[in-house]
Amino acid sequence: MATTENFISWLRSELQQIRDSGMWKDERVIVSPQGSSVSTLDGEVVNLCANNYLGLADDPEIVQAAVEGLQERGFGMASVRFICGTQDLHKTLEQRIARFLGTEDAILYTSCFDANGGLFETLLGPDDCVISDALNHASIIDGVRLCKAERKIYRHADMADLEQRLREASSKRFRMIATDGVFSMHGDLAPLPEICDLAEKYGALVMVDDSHATGFLGPTGRGTPEYFNVASRIDILTSTLGKAIGGASGGFTTGRAELVALLRQRSRPYLFSNSVAPVIVAGTLKALDIIERHPELVRKLAENTAFFRQEMTAAGFNIQEGVHPIVPIMLGDEKLTVEMARRLNERGIFVVGFSYPVVPRGQARIRVQISASHTREQLERAIRTFVEVANELGLLERRAGKSFR
Repeated sequence: MATTENFISWLRSELQQIRDSGMWKDERVIVSPQGSSVSTLDGEVVNLCANNYLGLADDPEIVQAAVEGLQERGFGMASVRFICGTQDLHKTLEQRIARFLGTEDAILYTSCFDANGGLFETLLGPDDCVISDALNHASIIDGVRLCKAERKIYRHADMADLEQRLREASSKRFRMIATDGVFSMHGDLAPLPEICDLAEKYGALVMVDDSHATGFLGPTGRGTPEYFNVASRIDILTSTLGKAIGGASGGFTTGRAELVALLRQRSRPYLFSNSVAPVIVAGTLKALDIIERHPELVRKLAENTAFFRQEMTAAGFNIQEGVHPIVPIMLGDEKLTVEMARRLNERGIFVVGFSYPVVPRGQARIRVQISASHTREQLERAIRTFVEVANELGLLERRAGKSFR
């Protein structure tokens, strides 16, 4: 009994420290479908914090396809695929993903987190080495920890440091460079051409998690490999169905047929977890149809992103240059970030402040995410409100002639 009381006391102390540090993370309740605006318990707000890049999360065609999938294939599979069988829908989606990305085959997981969690331990052992970007997503970090390969970390996007790590691993059987295609807290893109050059120079494999790019980055939305014209040089690509491609859930790994075949035999999250629900598979197939039929969605997203970035930079906010719809408003101070996010939310702009441990201490930010479904009026309103709140908090110098001042 005493042990339980001590444990509960420790939990309360930890929670209070999080609150006192300004790092407490509230979850806002929404009572509507996901979209460029959403209804909350406090009213309707402009939504600037969803990964709904192409605005497909509430698309009527996808909803109808999901309804039909539910009626025709049921609610769930009730077991894993090698035990209970695999539906034709799942095989069709895997083939569609491979065709969309120009690879030989693909394998579905319940999330990209699971795809990454089941990748490294299946492929690499004590004789191998994984070389990982310092800012990689937690799923890559955790996936690498599960394998027995030697682990090396190179400074974020630092090609000289990556080359040094490759030299150090020269005696290993396999060397795998692992990187996000887009780094979710910064919105910056991995330098894939340079990474591929080094991989070829040192005989290494290249693995890319393209979750924040698949469906919308590149001329036809095929992601960072298409954006940099290096698709044929990427050995392994993992990504998600839970962002641009409908926004529900699910992930995948894609690449050579032999790679996918081995993952089906040995990847633990695939072998020991139910597959993606049929309703989601049906909706995702329709999402891929829409992306291929409507390339204007990719163009609209790029236009919205450029507009928001230009106007916020002109207003004086600290924003890293880039082309991605992830736009981090860098503030630094955790408590200030929480307060700014609170005031923005009170005025109908739905944003979230990010602080430690999601980002390093002292690098707190409000991460804005732009969608193709945002109207110009919504973006203008958001910019005006950002400027208004920032001035109240003394974050911006007053300058004549600023837009939305």
